[in-house]
Amino acid sequence: MSRTFTSLEEEAPMPKHYRTAPFNASLSSLAGLTSLVATLGIPSPAVHAADPARGYPAKPIRMMMPNAPGSGTDTLGRIVAQGLGEELGQQVVIDNRPGAGGTLGMEIGRNANPDGYTVIFASPPALTVAPFVQKRQPFDPLNDFAFITTIGVTPNVLIVTPALGLNSVAELIEMARAKKGAMNMASAGPGSQSHLAGALLLSLGRFDSLHVPFKGGAAVPSVMSGESQWSINPAPSSLGLIKGGKVKALGQTLSRRTTLLPDMPTIAETVPGYTYSAWNGVIAPRRTPAPILERLRTGLVATMGRAEVRTQMALQATEITLTTPDEFRRLVQETIGHNVKLVKALNLGTD
Repeated sequence: MSRTFTSLEEEAPMPKHYRTAPFNASLSSLAGLTSLVATLGIPSPAVHAADPARGYPAKPIRMMMPNAPGSGTDTLGRIVAQGLGEELGQQVVIDNRPGAGGTLGMEIGRNANPDGYTVIFASPPALTVAPFVQKRQPFDPLNDFAFITTIGVTPNVLIVTPALGLNSVAELIEMARAKKGAMNMASAGPGSQSHLAGALLLSLGRFDSLHVPFKGGAAVPSVMSGESQWSINPAPSSLGLIKGGKVKALGQTLSRRTTLLPDMPTIAETVPGYTYSAWNGVIAPRRTPAPILERLRTGLVATMGRAEVRTQMALQATEITLTTPDEFRRLVQETIGHNVKLVKALNLGTD
């Protein structure tokens, strides 16, 4: 650890002749120069060193998106990026880097220059699941990033094929028990949010179903066609199909009811203790200067207060939720604890 000096004399004692009148004269000249700089409005280098956020941002900011274009998370990120850019006076550009369950984009974000011009739009799959199913853990979710704030929570929805004629979570569980595992549960792939959410329901609800993984967004169409009987998927991607009668919604995954889905009960009302929703937030590379992180946070708080942003978030069934950096970090730690237990129970981790 470097030593902190309280004065120049303490750091390196000066020869006596530097303490004579010529030295004082040089101080007077320096004072005059400082006055001139202030008069001309030229920023002092010392001020920039003390306040890295001065003049920030001076160029566009990259928002790393570990998800594919058009995904639910990508849609939320673009809403936030647009508003944040307007708040900061600089464009915030989405950089989609899907792959390896989101770890590709997370690694690129982690390794970026910590100067405030790269931030990452984070969600549980990429930050709290994917790192723990890799043979080599690609990054440390808690220590490789600086946490800024969450922006919202999005529930998942339990959907079933309409042909089953089911109207409640209890009826689904009853039918699945009667069929003794013959029903199919569709997911977006092993370790995906829909897989873990479904596996948790199977465990807490004490019934069986065959897990049928799909790539991309094919899980929902499989429920529509009846190839799979049920699935748990993000509300934004399901609402249009629910309204159109393509699938039937039985419940949502928040621990309480929400005005964004006013007619939909929680799964927890039937299966006590069940909750599995997704939060999203903005993080940055570790060692990003604190003043810049605070500037980003105030910009994000203002963004989420904008009327048009709140409207767009509601259309995505996302409840705006802002946190302090410490609260965000604790949320990530808690989410890791829950997800790692599921990963181990499902034998998803690579030895």
